[in-house]
Amino acid sequence: MLVIPVFDTLILSNVQINVQEDVFSQEEIEHIKEEDTFIIVPIKEQKERGELTESDFYDVGILAKAVSTINHEGNALFVMDTQERVRIHDVAFDGGRVEASYEILDDIVDISEQEEHALLAEFKQYAEELVQNLPGGVWMRGYIRRWKNLNEAATNIGSYLDINDRERFEIMAADSLKERYHLILEGIRRLMGTKAVRDEVTNKMTQEQQDAYKVMAIKKQMKLLEEQLNVLEEDFASEEEMFAKKIEEAGMPEEAKKEAERVLKRFSMEGSQGHEYGTLYEYLDFVTTLSWKDGAEKKINLAKAKQILEKDHYGLEKVKKRVLEQIAVTSLKGKPTGSILLFAGAPGTGKTSMGKSVAKAMGREYVRISLGGIRDEAEIRGHRRTYVGAMPGRIMEGIKRSKVNNPVVVLDEIDKLTLDYQGDPASALLEVLDPEQNHSFVDHYLNVPYDLSKVFFICTANTTEGIPEPLLDRMEVISLSGYTPIEKYQIGRKYLLPKAMEETGLKKGQLSITQGALKKLISNYTMEAGVRGLRKQLDKICRYAVVKLLEQEGAEPNKSTDMAEDAASLEENTSEAAKAKEDGKALPKITVKENDLPDILGKKAANHDFALKNAIPGVATGLAWTQAGGEILFVEAVQTEGDGKIQLTGQLGDVMKESAELAYTLVKSYFAEQIGNFDKRDIHIHVPEGAVPKDGPSAGITLFTALTSLFLQKPVKKKLAMTGEVSLRGEVLPIGGLPEKLMAAHRAGIKTVLIPEKNVEDLKEVPKEITEKLFIHPVSTIQDVARESLGIKM
Repeated sequence: MLVIPVFDTLILSNVQINVQEDVFSQEEIEHIKEEDTFIIVPIKEQKERGELTESDFYDVGILAKAVSTINHEGNALFVMDTQERVRIHDVAFDGGRVEASYEILDDIVDISEQEEHALLAEFKQYAEELVQNLPGGVWMRGYIRRWKNLNEAATNIGSYLDINDRERFEIMAADSLKERYHLILEGIRRLMGTKAVRDEVTNKMTQEQQDAYKVMAIKKQMKLLEEQLNVLEEDFASEEEMFAKKIEEAGMPEEAKKEAERVLKRFSMEGSQGHEYGTLYEYLDFVTTLSWKDGAEKKINLAKAKQILEKDHYGLEKVKKRVLEQIAVTSLKGKPTGSILLFAGAPGTGKTSMGKSVAKAMGREYVRISLGGIRDEAEIRGHRRTYVGAMPGRIMEGIKRSKVNNPVVVLDEIDKLTLDYQGDPASALLEVLDPEQNHSFVDHYLNVPYDLSKVFFICTANTTEGIPEPLLDRMEVISLSGYTPIEKYQIGRKYLLPKAMEETGLKKGQLSITQGALKKLISNYTMEAGVRGLRKQLDKICRYAVVKLLEQEGAEPNKSTDMAEDAASLEENTSEAAKAKEDGKALPKITVKENDLPDILGKKAANHDFALKNAIPGVATGLAWTQAGGEILFVEAVQTEGDGKIQLTGQLGDVMKESAELAYTLVKSYFAEQIGNFDKRDIHIHVPEGAVPKDGPSAGITLFTALTSLFLQKPVKKKLAMTGEVSLRGEVLPIGGLPEKLMAAHRAGIKTVLIPEKNVEDLKEVPKEITEKLFIHPVSTIQDVARESLGIKM
């Protein structure tokens, strides 16, 4: 295909342009008239046709077609329609003729119709401002207003832009429409900024100065500009030197250093008044602040690390053991190896704080990055610097904040990532968390590889259900079960109460909570698997104690309307308390007993269900798992005369509804002869707390037991609960969340629990104080379930 070289011209696709004939050689004009389709390719510098070589051509051009020739004011013009962008190769020269083969390039259409209209309006506005003082400006404004699309506007306004040849090529070569138009817009804004400065200087000069003192005014203006320039250059030079020194001292890899030096060169050329000054400054500041050198690895003392974990967290022995193993391997290897740890458990079970303790145990910096609600992939990988307001991703921002290259990074709430049209953040995390890839992680903003292999990543989640399988496969799940009442008691007394007293200004010995009061607080005022609610209730008690202590000392803050008086009173009482301690006098003390809790905390906040006192036919007790821990639930069934219909209520999900139908089928199958007439009975199954959605397969044996109890009119044994999925063959299948379910059973006063035989191994994860107080019967078939729950043989 014929190639027409052009220089110092911006040409875009899908527009009609007029080109003077004298731009082309006579031979090219003949070829154009003969072939009418050709490629317009920009060249890097102005040369005669015979001097051109293949290296003089850029590799992207525009396919064009000659439409006609017109005569305008004595000049012959070619009218051309530009078509697709093409990539050229195999450039050949035949005398004055240049030929090349090509392939068509597709544009990435990443701009909405609404954005296109907005940009076109902005282009037209700038163009009208440029021509308003030119001869024929009114006619030109009418022509501008007839522009139909961005390519036409950009091509016409491109000749005015103060950009170099390389920048013109980058505009034409950009695949992304959004990037292409934003590059043009930046050039326009730069031009308008220059025009505004020129206009401002001109307007300051009066007509009298222009006529009488023109030479003097110019000299004064030059002197003023020179003084300002000297000041700006002095500040700018110091910034440039600072960044050059930082780049040299940062210890970057060669690739990163080259990129930083390239940006520094652009920074020095741009100047402090340049359009990109702020963007380049922010990038250089980021890349030089980032830690590139390997810091001195602190030797880890396992005994001390264990001591730190024990001091910060009560219980969680399984978690501590696995964390110590990971710390030991990391210490020996010098960098994290193996799987990334994922702490999964209910809120308030110590997942995030465990990550902080790991950092303390390893002597490393701690960084917490919350992933909850992130829906944009750029939040992980960063934004490309071509976009306005580009920022690094949260991972690199966290590394920068830590000022080291080997911190402990806790990726909090990884199950709360959101997938939508802006990308998939979970997929972006695959590279971050993969030890085989993260040694060369490329953040789009940084644009060079960064080694994340030395970072110790820990993830947290409430549940693994929302985590994509490929991401979950890169992590080792460590489940944090809810705390038992005994563990909550110890945590409250040893950790939470002292911390709450310290934060409210109470001295040691000024507040005492009786053992019975703390146990009642745990059972009646907290209903979560963790201890976050317990901490809030203890804070209330401490605030109550502070008020009582001040009242005992004679201060009445409730009657005071002056904040200064309140503060003075509190300071005075605190000083008196300190003086009393020095003199050996007893400090005033508040003791909180069981009977005081309703006055301090109000009515009970926990509304847990408890085991039924009276057994009723058709009612069975099941066990459920929630993100807040375990709960017991009742399955109620009644029968009425009808035609064999089954009704399900209580906001049951699809899986639970199927379990109910399956259980009903099993009952009809096994008790057809004994009960009969199923087609003349209507069954209604209800699970109380109808406002709460319920779903899952683990209520299978509970539904079977409730229906069997109803038809045989035989009540289920007292204080017995069960959990397990059932198959159509009558097999009892394993379930999840067993530790939390058994804790709920113990809390509710259940004495006997039926669990699937295949879950026996999970009992090792259940605290001994729970298993020792429950009679746990493994069952493998519905015959076992009927025997243990109803005392019948099938």
